[in-house]
Amino acid sequence: MGCCSSTESKRDWKPLEERSCTDIPWLIIFTVFCIGMACICGFPIATGAASRLISGYDSYGNTCGQNNTKIEGVPLSGRDMRENKYVFFLDPCNLDLINRKIKSIALCVSKCPSTELKTYQDVKQFALNNGSHLCSYDIYQTKYTSHSERFTKCPKLPVPTSKAVPVFHRCIPMDISCYAEFAQAFVTFVSDNTVLRRVVAGVMASKEIIMGLCVLALVLSLIMMVVIRYISKVLVWILTVLVIIGSIGGTGVLWWLYVDHRKALDNNTISVFGKEVASDNVTALLVYAIGATIFTVILLIVMFFMRKRVALTISLFHVAGKVFIHLPLLVLQPVWTFLCLMLFWVYWIAVLLFLGTSGTPIKNNSTGVVEYEMQGPLQYLVWYHAVGLIWISEFILAFQQMTIAGSVVTYYFTRNKSQMPATPILSSMVRTIRYHLGTLAKGSFIITLVKIPRLILTYIHSQLKGKENACARCMLKACVCCLWCLEKCLAYLNQNAYTATAINSTNFCTSARDALLILVENALRVAAINTVGDFVLFLGKVLIVSCTAFAGVLALNYQREYTVWVLPLLIVCLFAFLVAHCFLSVFENVVDVLFLCFAVDSKYNDGSPGREYYMDKALMEFVENSKKMGWDKSVDGDRREMKSMTRGGTSA
Repeated sequence: MGCCSSTESKRDWKPLEERSCTDIPWLIIFTVFCIGMACICGFPIATGAASRLISGYDSYGNTCGQNNTKIEGVPLSGRDMRENKYVFFLDPCNLDLINRKIKSIALCVSKCPSTELKTYQDVKQFALNNGSHLCSYDIYQTKYTSHSERFTKCPKLPVPTSKAVPVFHRCIPMDISCYAEFAQAFVTFVSDNTVLRRVVAGVMASKEIIMGLCVLALVLSLIMMVVIRYISKVLVWILTVLVIIGSIGGTGVLWWLYVDHRKALDNNTISVFGKEVASDNVTALLVYAIGATIFTVILLIVMFFMRKRVALTISLFHVAGKVFIHLPLLVLQPVWTFLCLMLFWVYWIAVLLFLGTSGTPIKNNSTGVVEYEMQGPLQYLVWYHAVGLIWISEFILAFQQMTIAGSVVTYYFTRNKSQMPATPILSSMVRTIRYHLGTLAKGSFIITLVKIPRLILTYIHSQLKGKENACARCMLKACVCCLWCLEKCLAYLNQNAYTATAINSTNFCTSARDALLILVENALRVAAINTVGDFVLFLGKVLIVSCTAFAGVLALNYQREYTVWVLPLLIVCLFAFLVAHCFLSVFENVVDVLFLCFAVDSKYNDGSPGREYYMDKALMEFVENSKKMGWDKSVDGDRREMKSMTRGGTSA
């Protein structure tokens, strides 16, 4: 599979001419790995751990609702519990927060207590009426009131009213006083922290405004996509002007609001109840105004230096707008990916819970309680399961990238757009599943190899917080940052490798090498796209967030006396950014794919008969204009220099 081959074979790009399976060994490895994940799911189901989690089990190893087998050394095990389908805890309030479990004997009962049982006579009567043992199985129901061990083997009085959880069949106390110590600690914290209380009150008072602003963020994102669709040629300048006006205007409004609120506070025109809230708002507005001022200054400086490098970006944006005309459903790809990720994560968490109740039953000699523990090689199943979480999640994300790349490549390299497949996105999915799953498996595994050490180092760094060894903490933090940068670079390389695979149907290593050479040969253009293009899309996200935040400031200004702005504005801005990122990230991927297609097209075609360009007229105009201005000559010089350096490094 030769990623580091010392010789570079001369091979022309032949877009969409041939199609063959790529990276078959990696597809086999990934398939075997997924079979292992399925076996991990099947192991707790086959050994009864899944049923123990769902149906519950008592302290003696009996699964409720089933006829159980005898456990050696546990006299009360092996009982028929088909009539007793619920788990009842003798002291449900005795919680172990460190080990995250209830420190109480558990029994299988046929019914949870529907009324409070205040005396042992009530417990006895309930057990006789329902055929349930509310005390340990070795005590007869008729002996509940007189047995010498009733204080340790019977429930703690009074027995609170319980309700069975429909799925997990546990008797959960309905009385909140059962958790009094934890509730009291939380209430004490909230009552002592007046700022937290006001912030929470502000969120509750502004919930309608928050929901309305979230809808506004969604609408603004859709409008931004419509702008990209119809006026992509002037999109850069529109965004530039709007962001300049918005950033300067928003900063001015924040300073004006700060001065207005400060005057109102100093003049004592606010009620006594609202003074604390007003003081918090003044502080928050000052922080927001200073932050907005710094951000605006940096933004204006960067935009000044970027102003001349927009010609190719505008052309690519124009073509990207046409792509969305022919492929409008590309916008929905993050939605399907998110749904697939959510389904997989739910499955992963369920299997993890199953593993928590699997293993060999072991009796605790001090308490007599049976616990299930995984021993030997089985305890490494959790680590295997954790690797599966990262690898398969990255695989799902890679499938989205390959689907988008395949759709855009089909659009670009189809001269007659009327001859495109009726469903290009579905065709791209089918082509990916049929030919290129191995490439996705290999690319996602490379990201996994970097991400796992970074997560481990991040965990170690978090554990060292507060320790005296500052040098070790700094070194770990540096390693985490380096691995994060490496992960981002590999993710960008992977995305271009998927595009090269979609064009030429080559394996991952060959595609990554070809894409890297193309990017190196077009270093200046890559810099322009990555700086100007990504920056423009970032401006679009900033514009959406700024408009949403500005509307939030105006809306919350009418509640200045009883609403703290900090948390509501943060919630709204975070949601607005996520929505904008969801929409514009697809557009960003399309632009990157279009650029690689454009670079390949301009390298192997010159417009002569038999070597006609595939590119759109807008890109042709850019090529002609750049030739007239001599810009391509400088690019070709950089290309030759970069290529000679690359070949020298490869031969070395």
